[in-house]
Amino acid sequence: MIWNRVGVLTDEVSPHLEEALDWIVNNQLKHVEIRSVDGRNIMNVPDEVLVNIRHEVERRGLFVSAIASPVFKCSLDPERQVSTGDTFGQQEEDIEEHHRKLLQAIRIAKQLGTTKIRIFSFWREQDPLRYEAEIIFHLKRAAAIAEQESVTLLLENEPSCNGGYAEEVGRLVRGVNSRALQVLWDPGNEAYGGKSAYPEGYEYIKDVSGHVHLKDALVEQDGTPRCVPIGNGRVPFAEQIIALEKDGYKGLYTIETHYIPDGGTPADGTMLTLQGLRKVLSSLEAQL
Repeated sequence: MIWNRVGVLTDEVSPHLEEALDWIVNNQLKHVEIRSVDGRNIMNVPDEVLVNIRHEVERRGLFVSAIASPVFKCSLDPERQVSTGDTFGQQEEDIEEHHRKLLQAIRIAKQLGTTKIRIFSFWREQDPLRYEAEIIFHLKRAAAIAEQESVTLLLENEPSCNGGYAEEVGRLVRGVNSRALQVLWDPGNEAYGGKSAYPEGYEYIKDVSGHVHLKDALVEQDGTPRCVPIGNGRVPFAEQIIALEKDGYKGLYTIETHYIPDGGTPADGTMLTLQGLRKVLSSLEAQL
């Protein structure tokens, strides 16, 4: 069973770190990803707060599995019209500032005791293929630094970015061809974008994945996408998890619910996803 490898993004439970950590311990999860703390993006947290974050995480027997940074959520060219998405409190900045932000993310990751940093592939162009060489150039530059610093960059499939879907993000990672760049596979993001996460999407990334996010999603009949608890969306999680494990995936799984029930809290939404995951995994006990 994979329960010893399941964690959660803390701000998907509560913006308040200690409240989130206590919930995580009570629900027997094993690790945390850090994106924002007390309403501040992790990139903007001072050193003394980073020291406290690590202390509070480790004294509860948890560990920081990754920094969910906003690195490369920016435009390749600010003069071109692009799609955009969530930045979790970060202002729009140019590419060179994001390369500097990568160095900052590496420093923060080391202070928190992790070697994994989530990154992106720039705001989505109207024709991403046209700019793929430029995207790969910047990702290669980032990966070279990551290799020197002994950290791993995790490139997430994010519909608002050029590596929006499995086919695209898999091709980008193979184009960079560095041990320091892997895919952060989020099958829920694939479903949110109207694509089939498994088996179609998974085929593109299964040999280059270094981390997995867990959320479910669907697209309404009117074309509106939305996130839902695991088991209520379009991702066949039983089949997906079996495939990951049988294909030799040894990495971690992080719950990133992106769902708050009407009148509820982030913790309520994450609990519903956790319950859905437990139901999925209980049905797989004989196969894992």
